[in-house]
Amino acid sequence: MSKRVRSREVCADCSAPEPRWASVNRGVLICDECCSIHRGLGRHSSQVRHLSHSGWPPSQLQMIQTLYGNGANSIWEHSLLDPSTSVSGKRKANPQDRVHPNKTEFIKAKYQMLAYVHRMPCREDDSVTAKDLSKQLHSSVRTGNLETCLRLLSLGAQANFFHPEKGNSPLHIAAKAGQILQAELLAVYGADPGALDSSGKSPIDYARQAGHQELAERLVEIQYELTDRLTFYLCGRRPDHRNGQHFIIPQMADSSLDLSEFAKAAKKKLQSLSNHQFEELAMDVYDEVDRRETDAVWLATQNHSALVTETTVVPFLPVNPEYSSTRNQGRQKLARFSAHEFATLVIDILTDAKRRQWGSSCESPKGSRHNSESQDNDQPDYDSVASDEESAQEATRGDSCNDGRTKVNVNMSSESSDLSDGPITVQEFMEVKTALTASEAKIQQLLKVNCHLSDELRSMQSKLNSLQTENTTLRWQTPSGQPHPQGSFSRHTPRGGRAMSMYETGSTAKQYTHRTEAVSQEDGVVLQPFPTNVIDFDSYSIFRSPLPVSEAGEANGEEDATLPCTEDVICKTEQITKNIQELLRAAQETKHESFLPCSEKICVAVTEMAALFPKRPSSETVRSSLCLLTSSASRLHGECQKSAEHAPCPSDIQLVTQQVIQCAYDIAKAAKQLVTVTTKENNN
Repeated sequence: MSKRVRSREVCADCSAPEPRWASVNRGVLICDECCSIHRGLGRHSSQVRHLSHSGWPPSQLQMIQTLYGNGANSIWEHSLLDPSTSVSGKRKANPQDRVHPNKTEFIKAKYQMLAYVHRMPCREDDSVTAKDLSKQLHSSVRTGNLETCLRLLSLGAQANFFHPEKGNSPLHIAAKAGQILQAELLAVYGADPGALDSSGKSPIDYARQAGHQELAERLVEIQYELTDRLTFYLCGRRPDHRNGQHFIIPQMADSSLDLSEFAKAAKKKLQSLSNHQFEELAMDVYDEVDRRETDAVWLATQNHSALVTETTVVPFLPVNPEYSSTRNQGRQKLARFSAHEFATLVIDILTDAKRRQWGSSCESPKGSRHNSESQDNDQPDYDSVASDEESAQEATRGDSCNDGRTKVNVNMSSESSDLSDGPITVQEFMEVKTALTASEAKIQQLLKVNCHLSDELRSMQSKLNSLQTENTTLRWQTPSGQPHPQGSFSRHTPRGGRAMSMYETGSTAKQYTHRTEAVSQEDGVVLQPFPTNVIDFDSYSIFRSPLPVSEAGEANGEEDATLPCTEDVICKTEQITKNIQELLRAAQETKHESFLPCSEKICVAVTEMAALFPKRPSSETVRSSLCLLTSSASRLHGECQKSAEHAPCPSDIQLVTQQVIQCAYDIAKAAKQLVTVTTKENNN
């Protein structure tokens, strides 16, 4: 980038002049202080690289420049561009703000919580799903409009989406159209250059057939990005893919560890891993390489005359909430490897990656044939080569710092995943093939559940926003439809006189890991942790009676046409809504231990609201709404209680969260119906 262009650039997060770092997956430029916060978020949130001290592929740097120049930052700060946001007190950070807590809270809300991203309107009859967004992405990548594709990806479009009618993925379309910048963006978001279309062709084949040779060569480099990065980290060289050289295996100058029984046992365990386990380990080591190289660049570019604050330290890989606790612990242990130990592990991974890619062309220990199902998945795969001593200072390797992707493909053949150099029998081949098919089916199922869960969260947000808007309107009306005197309901009204979105608190809520209470600055209240098992649900008839409300009323006398005061119903509905917001925040932040306390608060609020109505309302709508309200609350509490008692495994936690969100949605829907009916009847 020229000095003339650089002089006009400002940090996307605090507007400081002349930013020196870039967030590759966000398409923005950032200053040193903001970069230190981005690094603490982890590569799954932000992938940072230095603009001048990192080795950039030319097309990837051009992609960042294009996105930044075309206003990609407005995607992540959409709601802050609305003048009405000044009423809520939300504002962008500035260069004079303190790193902690001002800039840190803003950046976490912006990129972790996505608090300012535009949320597409969702209606029951026209909901926008991840599939719809992915189809739009499939069509958009044929053009050069990068910011449109980044916006779709930010909303949940899938980079590896396989179009059922077209029979290919977005990367196939971008390759055919020669859109190299679109291909770079898709690759950053995990698109696989080796994916096959319905005819068995890869995006590389598409690019070559269309005459886009430069793009085809870049896609090959992306396909081998993981092993290339590991090789360059050790020896400063990259394979010559144009001439068919796809692997370089460096050798240790001191091979004493390689001769030990300890090292041989570690290599055997590495070779016995399934393809999926090996790929996870390789990706974790890739992230650790990125951390160490970024540390080297960071130390080389900082002003060492100034005091070093805690913002400059990233001692180990940050926690990725999408990974299990076991995997996160194993990732953090990589920081304890000395330079020699870590280099040995990297060489072993490169050697085994080549063996899995090319079958038995590389040396491997005899008699190391293991069944991947016998692996103990409860222990980190690379504990056997870990060091208990603190790691030595990693030698800096010039100014080279290559990029990586959140999803990196090792590109291994499934037939050779669990086999040594011995001959492959038909039975062994079929066993491996069957295991791979089952794994792929499980992955697809989890992907569908994840997409559905994201849709449910967006739908729930829209419903609650609509309900709060109606409540705000009704609060200022008397039963005759006239406005209340000003201040009548001021204790229920958020600042600015509008309903607060459940995601707005992401901009100001404290990010807490070891605290037991949440502070909402907009409401100005403190939500104390609700003690478990304080409520005796047997004392409430709606949970004790096996009959729905409508049936129980028939045994207790005549129908009652009276309805409670609209103001009381609105007040209780707001209480229910506030508790549901707290539950959804817990779901969004994956704090599943908070589900049960939140459900108990919701059940108490539902009980109080149901108590406002007669035992046997004459209105069929009221009876059905009360039945839905109470039964959904009971079902919500049951789901949360089962979740707390049985501690579901990580693969099932999304299903549990989906059930909890559905119950919360039914409660909100029933509460809205009761408010609507009560208001209508009282006005008549």
